[in-house]
Amino acid sequence: MYCYQCEETASGQACIKVGVCGKKSEVAELQDDLIYLLKSIAFYNMKAREHGVNEERTDRFMLDGLFATLTNTNFSKENAEKLLGEGFDIRDSIKQKLVSKNISLGELPEVAKVTPESIKGIDTSFNAPGNEDIRSLRSLLIFGLKGIAAYAHHAYVLGFKDDEIFKFMERSLVATTDDKVGADELVGLVMECGSMGVTTLALLDKANTSTYGNPEPTKVNIGVRDRPGILISGHDLRDLEQLLEQTKGTGVDVYTHGEMLPANCYPAFKNYDNFVGNYGGAWWKQKEEFEKFNGPILMTTNCLVPPKATYTDRIYSTGIVGCEGVTHIEEKEDGTKDFYAIIEQAKKSKPPEQLEEGSIVGGFAHASALSVADKIVDAVKSGKISKFVVMAGCDGRHKERSYYTDFAKALPQDTVILTAGCAKYRYNKLDLGDIGGIPRVLDAGQCNDSYSLVVIAQKLAEAFGLEDINDLPIAYNIAWYEQKAVLVLLALLSLGVRNITLGPTLPAFISPNILNVLVEKFNIRPHTTVQEDLKVLL
Repeated sequence: MYCYQCEETASGQACIKVGVCGKKSEVAELQDDLIYLLKSIAFYNMKAREHGVNEERTDRFMLDGLFATLTNTNFSKENAEKLLGEGFDIRDSIKQKLVSKNISLGELPEVAKVTPESIKGIDTSFNAPGNEDIRSLRSLLIFGLKGIAAYAHHAYVLGFKDDEIFKFMERSLVATTDDKVGADELVGLVMECGSMGVTTLALLDKANTSTYGNPEPTKVNIGVRDRPGILISGHDLRDLEQLLEQTKGTGVDVYTHGEMLPANCYPAFKNYDNFVGNYGGAWWKQKEEFEKFNGPILMTTNCLVPPKATYTDRIYSTGIVGCEGVTHIEEKEDGTKDFYAIIEQAKKSKPPEQLEEGSIVGGFAHASALSVADKIVDAVKSGKISKFVVMAGCDGRHKERSYYTDFAKALPQDTVILTAGCAKYRYNKLDLGDIGGIPRVLDAGQCNDSYSLVVIAQKLAEAFGLEDINDLPIAYNIAWYEQKAVLVLLALLSLGVRNITLGPTLPAFISPNILNVLVEKFNIRPHTTVQEDLKVLL
């Protein structure tokens, strides 16, 4: 095992015996094999796509396979082995079709020759021998692709896809196997990954808003009712929709958790009277919070922590999530899911234990924020707002992340925080007030809604007559944890955003030379202390 894809990787270097996330080494190694197999599939499917003989199931498998290897998503050995078996079947089917149509395969690279037997003898880890900078760039590219796959997956289940995304994923995966692709070309692909990330985030935004409406400024309840409930966590809005439909009239309430919080702000979900609000905070607190919820919990995407034995029987996974001992809800052929077992267990459960009371405000995605753009521009021109600080990204376990709470408290009263992702749980329950009716924390939504922050910045630049968004009174203090955050960072860089402060630590997979490139070109810097960073960012 050699895993250094998340911010909490052991000793800031790599997990080599067991993942800090709880992933066992045998599962991590199988998932490395899966990534290698996806590169093999990509080689053949590029040719199939070129000749118009590619199949839909390959696209879906590419998304599922990459997404399953994301941090805190799938801890199941059985699932990894199943994906490998399915992957080899798909790869061989593509190959057979190409051969039957006399389509030339050319000289086969080693990755194209891999078999279920030979893959066991290949070092597929990210620590395979080679040039450190090349390995760093390949890792950065693959982790960015995992982010693309996650966001494209959410759009896909809502019926939205873009072939250009799949073409780029295949081309990039194959490039990471070719020693002729040097550092300069890999840097270009990394930047293109950021650009394709913007395309993917825009696609998902369209999928979500077309299906469920534009999020609206909403006071989200964080208390509980005296009825049994189901807690839904992760990111998948389609799963939430189906759960709400199936719980209507059952006497069972539905609460969101973690990154599902923004779902409370979509118009379509406000029609369900059993949709109560949000319970708890960020993903890393779930062992304590899930224990107290009492009812069943549905994990829809990443952000699962291997559960305690005391509530394992109340955890359900679906989609690409998996964990030993956890009941999995499969998707039917028509794309629907049956949550009957969860609902029946909920009916027999005690109501959730109250953690807190009151409400928090969300729903400031780009449509809502831009509806008051004139008000924001006037506040800036009049000096009521001196600066916007983007504090988007991920939360995590390390105590050093209290920095973000302290930073939010220390910001001057004439500054506004723009946020998205679970990083907001470090400060979204603070009483920071407002500026002329504009809340000092504008929450755009899930991590994928970081796209909204880009749209807001671009529109503000237009309103101020600026050609460069770096000339806006916006500073960036980003927190990262996993690979979707890597993709969001690359998306910002592809748009030319500079002067980003990144923390709590810099990625272990970035070599010193590649870090220097990022510093020289984009002036990325690690966060230091609250007071020092306030001086720099303000």
